[in-house]
Amino acid sequence: MGKPTGFLEVERKTVAESDPLERIKNWDEFKEHPPAEQLQKQGSRCMDCGTPFCHTGMTISGMASGCPINNLIPEWNDLVYKGRWEEALERLHKTNNFPEFTGRVCPAPCEGSCVLGVIEPPVTIKNIEASIIDRGWAEGWVKPNPPETRTGKKVAIVGSGPAGLACADQLNQAGHEVTVYERADRIGGLLMYGIPNMKLEKEDVVQRRVDLMEAEGIKFVTGVEIGKAIPAKQLMDEFDAVVLATGATKPNDFLAKAENRDAKGIHFAMEFLTKNTSHILDTKMDGSIPELNAKGKDVVVIGGGDTGTDCVGTSVRHGATSVVQLEIMPQPPMERAANNPWPEWPKVYKLDYGQEEAKAKWGDDPRQYLINTKRFIKDEDGNLSGIEIVNISWERGDDGRMKMIEDKDSIRVLPCQLALFAMGFSGPEQVIAEEIGLETDARSNYKAEHEKYTTSIPGVFASGDCRRGQSLVVWAINEGRGAARECDRYLMGVTTLP
Repeated sequence: MGKPTGFLEVERKTVAESDPLERIKNWDEFKEHPPAEQLQKQGSRCMDCGTPFCHTGMTISGMASGCPINNLIPEWNDLVYKGRWEEALERLHKTNNFPEFTGRVCPAPCEGSCVLGVIEPPVTIKNIEASIIDRGWAEGWVKPNPPETRTGKKVAIVGSGPAGLACADQLNQAGHEVTVYERADRIGGLLMYGIPNMKLEKEDVVQRRVDLMEAEGIKFVTGVEIGKAIPAKQLMDEFDAVVLATGATKPNDFLAKAENRDAKGIHFAMEFLTKNTSHILDTKMDGSIPELNAKGKDVVVIGGGDTGTDCVGTSVRHGATSVVQLEIMPQPPMERAANNPWPEWPKVYKLDYGQEEAKAKWGDDPRQYLINTKRFIKDEDGNLSGIEIVNISWERGDDGRMKMIEDKDSIRVLPCQLALFAMGFSGPEQVIAEEIGLETDARSNYKAEHEKYTTSIPGVFASGDCRRGQSLVVWAINEGRGAARECDRYLMGVTTLP
């Protein structure tokens, strides 16, 4: 511990961000690069606790508490404080294959369980992590490191999101020949098309890592959907093992039976975000907007979470006339509630980047809480023109379950020409499972035990959202690493992978 009194002397200071009204004029990442001196001071706030909850990676009350990939956070905080940046990067890469991704998009459950956070604002762990890896790239410390020997074993990985890439990276380092199949036209899965450019730059951040992995010997195949273009059975015949990392891509449609659900102008969030990012990459950000866009429209985002926020931020950049975000749950409290104690993830009110931008433009947080969507309204041409909503409350019924109570006097109509559903995902698509007879669980996920990752078919493994359900990027990396370990054990009898 470099500075025992650091947490007493230095106040938390996060990385500066571009002004909201300026950054909505482009698709660039908006977090600024802080000076090394600031980061060293922030690193000194780490108390090097006897029991550092920041890297425990537990699940408490259904949410991550601490880092799911068990990053050695106190170690690299101390190394940054001492100015030993290259050593900090070595520690960071021991547990995290892609810190440039998590340092940008992870909600930082590590900070939610920081011991200092019990009495003071927590250490800026996420900012420090991102700065370590960004400096590593800038200094040339991150270089291709292909394995010295090959085992002769071949592994196919289906899906190139964070789970698939982490699994590929680990198996390649173990000496296996790895081929990653991706049905989209670019590698990255959720990282490429599910997260907007202003949160995670594609060519300079995502593609840079993909290029490095390719230089280390991993083969990437794009534009090929397994189960359609190539039968899954063919992969099982041609490879020694197969890892499924297809993600949970079936969107929830809780409003499927709502009146006028067929109106033109209603889309799932991921369709909207994917087409936007694809357009930006294809046109090199020439100032035009994609075919599916929010320009000049009243936009209503139904649902919250990161996906809802991304829809808000994207709509603002398109030039929407207005943006409203509807949440069916109540507004979180300003401080931890009594039933949400440390080290649980703090369920407190905050303005994420998209809501901050909407507030800067129109004066208010775009979110409306405790709202239920009753029906859609369309014009004579079938175009969406409005959404009927109602205020609700939640009460516990005689059976112990919470039930929704509508306030009939609050029914009203919001103008809307573009509605975006950000209501989560119900599991993986079933094409592969149906073809090879793969067993699924009650939620339609590929059935495989956590930490084992073996499916009902020998030699076929599952990891990430397709196994555990919709979750965080950092959990996907955890699962990809774990599946690689068990796949290596299956192929070789023993494994040295962590």
